[in-house]
Amino acid sequence: MNRKRVGILVFPQVEVLDFCGPFEVFSVTRLNESTRRDESSPFEVLLVAETAEPVTATGGLRVIPDVTLDGCPPLDVLVVPGGWGTRSEIKNDRLLAWIKTRGAAVETLTSVCTGSMLLGQAGLLDGRHATTHWRSLSWMRESFPSITVDEKMHVVEDGHVLTSAGISAGIDMALRVVARSHGEEIARNTARNMEYRYVPEDNSRRV
Repeated sequence: MNRKRVGILVFPQVEVLDFCGPFEVFSVTRLNESTRRDESSPFEVLLVAETAEPVTATGGLRVIPDVTLDGCPPLDVLVVPGGWGTRSEIKNDRLLAWIKTRGAAVETLTSVCTGSMLLGQAGLLDGRHATTHWRSLSWMRESFPSITVDEKMHVVEDGHVLTSAGISAGIDMALRVVARSHGEEIARNTARNMEYRYVPEDNSRRV
């Protein structure tokens, strides 16, 4: 199996479901439902952080990264989550430089919630359509005039870049990446295994 490598960025005060939702989707994807317990996901998922130290997410959840920025292998998919920590990380030049370099190299670039603000600050959303958490739509519009901010869509796809609305929207975004890579049936089977209501035909914002 030619597995795609997914890097999910984590940082202090990252929103838990922003990164755990996509992690769940990519890790439980299977190409053959009848042998679900006997085969691996077609995605290899890595948590990436600035250092190897445990990361404390929103609510106090402590997470151990798989790799550091410097030690991260080549990626096919990059997921940049959001959360309160983006307010600090948007000023973190080292992290932004890494996002800019890796984001320009991946096959698929994605964000969840205010993770799109980090993509915007790294210059990866210039001239594109994008979205973010509903509370941060004005922040995005004021910060990045070159971005066409979509207020109505749950997941915004602009070429190889997918940005999603707040928190739980990352699950839908990840399922769309699965569909892009392996087809709609595999994405629907993944959602069914998760007992998640996945309706890509309705892409309206949920709140």
